[in-house]
Amino acid sequence: MKSTNPLASLFGKSPFKAMQAHMRVVNECAAEVPGLFQALIDNNTADLEARKDKIFEKEQAADSLKNTLRDHLPRSLFMPVDRRDLLEVLDLQDSIADTAQDIAGLLVERHMEIPAGMGEPLLKLVNRCCDATTHALAIIEELDELVEMGFRGREAEQVETMLAALTEIEDETDVMGMALTRSLFAQEASLKPVSVLFWYQLFQWIGDLADYAEKVGDRLRLLIAR
Repeated sequence: MKSTNPLASLFGKSPFKAMQAHMRVVNECAAEVPGLFQALIDNNTADLEARKDKIFEKEQAADSLKNTLRDHLPRSLFMPVDRRDLLEVLDLQDSIADTAQDIAGLLVERHMEIPAGMGEPLLKLVNRCCDATTHALAIIEELDELVEMGFRGREAEQVETMLAALTEIEDETDVMGMALTRSLFAQEASLKPVSVLFWYQLFQWIGDLADYAEKVGDRLRLLIAR
């Protein structure tokens, strides 16, 4: 019987198009995170809640796409890419949305106050980490072309350049994250110990957005190298 699920139809035709569709939703999820922190800085509870709801909605949409892809990913020996490799990239993509949801959940469930002087550098870090997820999306958008060209030629060279740029962005976020950590450490004595722990956790999760984005790129780099 022919499936009546339009997503299943799409995924059955092209797992690569489906990977791209999933990453677009993941990126939309991560793109809400800067607004989340801006709402926190502005002490705008209504906007904070609204941003959180959008992130949760996008994360659920990403989960739905992920599960559909897993259910319909071909098992054929003639696939140009190993099924396990695609599933690993899919899980890494999904980790970005999961992390955005973790950040949103913590900011809403626990009243967080941004330590003195950390608002601007925090926003810069969040935005740069989201630059990494957007850059990872641009790379994933090249996946079907890469497959068509056999992961060789000018297309592969272009993606290698994009991958190098993604690594540079992630390196920048590491430096920015360490600077924020040092700033928080310097203020620990004047802050509640529990709040300090939660801020360290938030810094970790924010950095994870860029880290998972880079890992998505790293998996594609391995495919090109094979």
